[in-house]
Amino acid sequence: MVREMKLAAAFSVALLAGLLGARAEDKKPADQPLDDATFVKMAASSGMDEVEVSKIAVAKAKNADVKKFAEMMIKDHTKANEELKSAAKAAGIEVPTKLLEKHQKHLDMFKDYMGTNFDKDYAKHQVADHEEAVALFTRASKELKNKELKDFATKTLPHLQHHLEDAKKLDQK
Repeated sequence: MVREMKLAAAFSVALLAGLLGARAEDKKPADQPLDDATFVKMAASSGMDEVEVSKIAVAKAKNADVKKFAEMMIKDHTKANEELKSAAKAAGIEVPTKLLEKHQKHLDMFKDYMGTNFDKDYAKHQVADHEEAVALFTRASKELKNKELKDFATKTLPHLQHHLEDAKKLDQK
């Protein structure tokens, strides 16, 4: 029991450090414009991360609401990922098929989850990821040069805001 508690605490610290550290290294200063290629890279990796982490949540979560939320993430982010590919293709930008390092770390943490409260840690992860996504897509909807990418960001932003609100509710349970 003590070993499990120590592992859970270690996982929580690692998750928080990973989320906070990754956030700091990937943020562009607000006074620098967000370029189209950077947006595609960040949005693609984030979207793939959402799908893969949520697949794990469907399998490991105990709470039915968490499983339902994870299923919605898989469906919605798979659709958004396809729409991003289409917009990026129209913009002549290649969409990465590999996760950014920070997203790979998130995925690895959930694959190898050793904590005692998967549902709560998944909900916290979803809040943090969607706060970051809302900020990215808000900037993209204002700053991108390519019309297709800008339209994609503008169209997707309300869905991400809705996901953020749902994730916050899930995190409060």
